[in-house]
Amino acid sequence: MSHDFFGAKSELPTGGSYYRLAKLQEDGIANIDRLPFSIKVLLEALLRNCDEYLISQDDVKRLANWPTSEEARGEIAFMPGRVILQDFTGVPAVVDLAALRSAMARLGKDPKKVNPQVPVDLVIDHSVQVDQFGSKFAIFHNAEREFVRNRERYEFLKWGQEAFENFTVVPPATGIVHQVNLEYLGRVVMEKDGVYYPDSLVGTDSHTTMINGLGVVGWGVGGIEAEAVMLGQPVYMLTPDVIGFKLTGQMPEGATATDLVLRVTELLRAKGVVGKFVEFYGEGMDTMTLPDRATIANMAPEYGATMGFFPVDIQTLNYLRQTGRSEEKIAQVEAYCRANGLFYEPGTPDPDFTDTLELDMSTVQPSLAGPKRPQDRINLSDMKDMYRKTLLAPVGPMGIGLGEDELSRTASYQNGTTVEMTHGDVVIAAITSCTNTSNPSVMMAAGLVAKKAVEKGITVKPYVKTSLAPGSKVVTDYLVDSGLLPYLEKLGFYNVGYGCTTCIGNSGPLPEPVETAIKEGELVVSSVLSGNRNFEGRVHPLTKTNYLASPPLVVAYALAGTTDIDLMTEPLGTNETGEDVYLKDIWPTNEEILDTVTSIVKPEMFLKQYGNAYTSNETWNAIPTSESDVYPWDADSTYIQEPPFFIDMAESPVITQIEGARVMVKVGDSVTTDHISPAGAISRTSAAAAYLGERDVQPQYFNSYGSRRGNDRVMTRGTFANIRLRNQMAPGTEGGVTTYLP
Repeated sequence: MSHDFFGAKSELPTGGSYYRLAKLQEDGIANIDRLPFSIKVLLEALLRNCDEYLISQDDVKRLANWPTSEEARGEIAFMPGRVILQDFTGVPAVVDLAALRSAMARLGKDPKKVNPQVPVDLVIDHSVQVDQFGSKFAIFHNAEREFVRNRERYEFLKWGQEAFENFTVVPPATGIVHQVNLEYLGRVVMEKDGVYYPDSLVGTDSHTTMINGLGVVGWGVGGIEAEAVMLGQPVYMLTPDVIGFKLTGQMPEGATATDLVLRVTELLRAKGVVGKFVEFYGEGMDTMTLPDRATIANMAPEYGATMGFFPVDIQTLNYLRQTGRSEEKIAQVEAYCRANGLFYEPGTPDPDFTDTLELDMSTVQPSLAGPKRPQDRINLSDMKDMYRKTLLAPVGPMGIGLGEDELSRTASYQNGTTVEMTHGDVVIAAITSCTNTSNPSVMMAAGLVAKKAVEKGITVKPYVKTSLAPGSKVVTDYLVDSGLLPYLEKLGFYNVGYGCTTCIGNSGPLPEPVETAIKEGELVVSSVLSGNRNFEGRVHPLTKTNYLASPPLVVAYALAGTTDIDLMTEPLGTNETGEDVYLKDIWPTNEEILDTVTSIVKPEMFLKQYGNAYTSNETWNAIPTSESDVYPWDADSTYIQEPPFFIDMAESPVITQIEGARVMVKVGDSVTTDHISPAGAISRTSAAAAYLGERDVQPQYFNSYGSRRGNDRVMTRGTFANIRLRNQMAPGTEGGVTTYLP
């Protein structure tokens, strides 16, 4: 229960009440005006929830006087307003809630008392896999396969939706969780019992930070932290440093929001912002659309920050209007944020920051990032030279370790004619992931590149697996209305499903002849994707080099068919008349892109697609569900199992020490969660595969580690199962290998 210890509760002119930050300044506690906007949001949460139990008056005063000395900072208890889950990382959280209910029932208590205490939204978006591509039927085939593979999980989530209060599920084929959050679920300002306060959240996906582009504080956390918030507990955190990132100038001709975020990522990685907030400011923000901001915010995990925050301003209000939010809601957001000092306007004095850095956006160049990490940016003009260096460099983040005598390897397969392949060939070209598919400017740019390429008479190389996975159905609507979708389809970029797909490792199998040629020729082949993750072993086991690029560059590399090319000087291809076609011949101007976006993208599209988001998927609606308050666990399920933690739990459990533990894995730099607990495909030679095989699951139904996170038996066997993991305990090996001790 909260108390108004500081007398800060006030009435809003538009109705309702709020906790006024300026009261702390009026009372001489601190100069609130100089605080970063992100710190103000944390401070409001402390002020509103101050109860002298979880949050003390001293906690409020200490944060109000940010930044204090390192010794005086200490820990704060942040109470987010809501939680967002996706189906890979969200399922185990819901499994744990279900297990708590079962434990309650075994102890003779009321299981219905176990419920989320804050609003929780789960978006099913990580399960669709690119099994079929290059066809108008691909989306239907992939959606059907998705339901076949994941039926048990979906039955479980449907049960959860019915059983728990404060818990909603956005069905499959709606969109990517972060894009749905941005376009539909994001509130900016929340209300409970007549009290208004800033929208804030934690999520079980690291890219929860995308919502920072909308002026909403939120970041990704582990399942334990998310479950704590769901059960009414705070997130305990050290008072963060805030790095101010000043944006000046405006984007040059030919550069995209993707190029901007790759440059930002490079700069912030070099700066070192792990565990810190990054807050953007400066006159350059005036020229940025909100989707551009969301693109930068999305990749906060890639540049290492807890958040990449943009405060609420006029662009926020414009975006709310563009995405079909009501005028009443928009007025409430503006009134609250202005009243509480949370509205950024041109000329607002720069806040005090822990440290700052600056980027003149006019210096941004077309870029990619790779071959194995998102922070390793490469100017497009340097790509050919860098690719060849990558092949020869020692094995590591920037090297494959080939010898000079291995560079000339080739292979071929039959496809009506003989198709030759060699190192650098692009076998996956994927427009995927919320990083970019939330941004109409880069999606329209991809469509315009496709249109000009078709008109010039060039096409995609035959070994390239092309896919288009829009982040929401709105993307399809504006590509259709602009007349650009047929051109993307002509190049093989058919819609394969609404979900994360390639970025989460759901790229699906390569055509068998292509896969055979790669293996027989021992070729180092590439993927080019518009996502945010390109770690080793994630996109596809056979693509050793993986590059992040803007959607229009994904199309361009599909046309070129290789990453061993200088797109600035060499032709993408030759048409039937023998004419060489270059990237500059098909690249749209910034004005073309802007005119297309402003004339096509309308609020009505968002209202249409999100108006029935929870009920439009008939396959989901038809899933049967148990009406039991306690989940009926199935001992034979390979997807959902009751975790062991609570099965024999007493009412007052005793926590014991772990003793005699031994080291299993010792690793070097650039090891990610994808190495520790991979989300991608389950190898047929893995321990998890052996477990599934013992239960008569055929390899074509293994699915992915991410899809089986509701089964702890699979996930323990999947620990450190990334095929590219290099464990220093077992030198010279790759994969889930260690030295047995003793």
